[in-house]
Amino acid sequence: MQIIKAKRSIIPSCDVSDLKMLSKLVSETADVGGIGAYKIGFELCLKFGIGQVVDAIRKNSKLSVIYDHQKAATDIPDMGSRFAEAVKGVDAVILFPVMGPETEKAWIEACKKAKLGVIVGGDMTHKAYLENDGGYIKELAPLKIYEVAAELGVNDFVVPGNKPEKIMEYREFIEAKGVKEPVFYSPGLVAQGGTIEAGAKAAGERWHAIVGRAIYEAKDMKKAAEELCKGVL
Repeated sequence: MQIIKAKRSIIPSCDVSDLKMLSKLVSETADVGGIGAYKIGFELCLKFGIGQVVDAIRKNSKLSVIYDHQKAATDIPDMGSRFAEAVKGVDAVILFPVMGPETEKAWIEACKKAKLGVIVGGDMTHKAYLENDGGYIKELAPLKIYEVAAELGVNDFVVPGNKPEKIMEYREFIEAKGVKEPVFYSPGLVAQGGTIEAGAKAAGERWHAIVGRAIYEAKDMKKAAEELCKGVL
């Protein structure tokens, strides 16, 4: 499933507090060339429900809506089908299956069965995530997560935008696992220190930059989106 038609784009991360702010964000950016999709998360969806959030976006845009549960696929395998049912209305979901391969397989398969686009992440942007940086997650865990996803036919992957050297490593690994044209999505840009230029260079031809505060906290959201889009097109 092709989640975004363009090879490169900016994805506004809609981590705003209410539907009015969401509508403003979408209405001001939907017509900007280079905007590829909108990412929604728990702050809006827990308050208002996925249906209302998606409806607010659909009033101003036909672009794909990606749901980021922050973080999905961290429960038992059997919950995958319930999750897929609960998120009906969105076009794609982001999974971070750190609970192991059985959960990863079950959730990916459940989401695919529900005709959802599946984007799989393994590494995060913040400090103290991987064990070598003081975190809980083994250093090789992201590679194992990406490998299982690739074996199940996943073509879309989240990689940390503020770690360009890791993006390159994961890209080469995923391509070596037989994914001919992987598509990468990167948070961690601008506000978290990552640059559009470095991320784009590391990720290659198919890359989508996920940007939140640099757009929705800007005085002129449209202008901010236009400037960011120049860096990916």
